[in-house]
Amino acid sequence: MHVVIVGCGYVGLELGHQLRDRGHEVTGVRRSADGLDAVTEAGLDPVQADATEPASLASLPDADAVVFAASSGGRGADAARQVYVDGLRNVVDEYAGRSTGVDRLIYTSSTGVYGDHDGGWVDESTPLNPTTEKTEVLVEAERIAVEATADVGIDGTVARFAGLYGPGRYRLERYLDGPVTAGYLNMVHRDDAAGAVRFLLESDQARGEPVLVVDDEPADKHAFADWLADACGVEPPAKQSKAKRLAAEGLTEPTKRRIRTSKRCSNDYLRSLGYELEHPTFRSGYQAAVEAYVADGSRGESTD
Repeated sequence: MHVVIVGCGYVGLELGHQLRDRGHEVTGVRRSADGLDAVTEAGLDPVQADATEPASLASLPDADAVVFAASSGGRGADAARQVYVDGLRNVVDEYAGRSTGVDRLIYTSSTGVYGDHDGGWVDESTPLNPTTEKTEVLVEAERIAVEATADVGIDGTVARFAGLYGPGRYRLERYLDGPVTAGYLNMVHRDDAAGAVRFLLESDQARGEPVLVVDDEPADKHAFADWLADACGVEPPAKQSKAKRLAAEGLTEPTKRRIRTSKRCSNDYLRSLGYELEHPTFRSGYQAAVEAYVADGSRGESTD
């Protein structure tokens, strides 16, 4: 199978590793020369193209499947729309116009599309309730990934990632230094985010469907912070209620919405498809970071 990964960054590079190691051909697409260097170092075939520039997409090779994992770089809703909506549509149009189009597209979305459920459970059947301009953009992109692809004979799948963590993104200081605001954490290790997408491609499942990509255990933030502090051999951080955090000065409205949002994401469907997580909970996923911290005080940013 030949897979093109558009936006071959944090998850895409790991996905490329996993696919390549299992004998697949992988092309990693990045906008910048620096990004291409990372693709080359990973042993993947590099192609420079920008999803928001349709003319550049002619350089993409023919493939069996495309994974759209491009990032807007943490910028606002307008930038997100350019990448996730316009960029995704450009990629779909590019392959739809070829005589040898792709068979499958997987778009990596976010569990943020569910909005707030006051700590309740959500799954693939839960109605979407985006509460920010950016998550509204993600919902629109999901429609393109499923409906627009179907219109041109491509089977689209939406992989909704929970909060990503892993090498370079453990962010221990956030929980060791505190204060930690109440609520739930829905997480997935980078290796499992990539592994789930690889599994969906190889097993040929969930065509035309969304799949929640999250680990087994939504974590209470206070309990997680206490576990992490104990594992690292330090005092537990200060705790903070949502009300106290929301009363702080200088918070933007999007930040307030994120603080209010609480839900627990179920991975029952992903499990039922047959995917086995490498890191079923944060206890396994954070082990490398904990060991690095205990050994030399490292905050886990270079444990790979």
